Amino acid sequence: MIAIIDYKAGNLASVSNAFRRLETEFEITNNIEKLEQADGVIFPGVGHAYAAMNALKEHHLDRWLQNTKKPLLGICLGLQLLFEGSDEGDTPTLGIIPGRLKKFDATKGKVPHMGWNSFSSLKEGHPLLDGISKDNFFYYVHSYYAPVNEACIATCEYINPFAAVVASDNFYGIQFHPEKSGDTGEIILKNFLALVHNSTVKV
Repeated sequence: MIAIIDYKAGNLASVSNAFRRLETEFEITNNIEKLEQADGVIFPGVGHAYAAMNALKEHHLDRWLQNTKKPLLGICLGLQLLFEGSDEGDTPTLGIIPGRLKKFDATKGKVPHMGWNSFSSLKEGHPLLDGISKDNFFYYVHSYYAPVNEACIATCEYINPFAAVVASDNFYGIQFHPEKSGDTGEIILKNFLALVHNSTVKV
């Protein structure tokens, strides 16, 4: 079962519909006991980093997220909160991945970055990117961007390069919205489900 974290900052309806299309069992919850029973976790998010972190803390989800060993996929704001901090509200975030979110420079382009874009680079052979190339396009909506660092497995270019996909141990994050990215978005979600399956297979 896949758990989708509900912390009042997620695009839960569209994410849920994506998993229905994939005929995958899921539950929307903020209950830590139910999260512990899940095979994998989706950490969606839209909105303001400061408000989102407060919502996580209200249900003690921040500590759980920092310590879970379950495969976890952060989407959009969910990716951003995996980092150490954000200039949005000068917000300390979860600190799972090094680096700080910065805002796109509105003097150099329209902010937010909204619409379809492709990867400018990607790490060949990573299972989350199986079947994906620089020819594929994904749908983005964001004003803040994650830095390119050692956790980054795919970059995108808008005003400047930024981390489009990250991976660190059991934590994965994608800046785009796979649930709004058509068939290519479904490939990413299927790849994550395969990672979840492989992590739970008993040999």
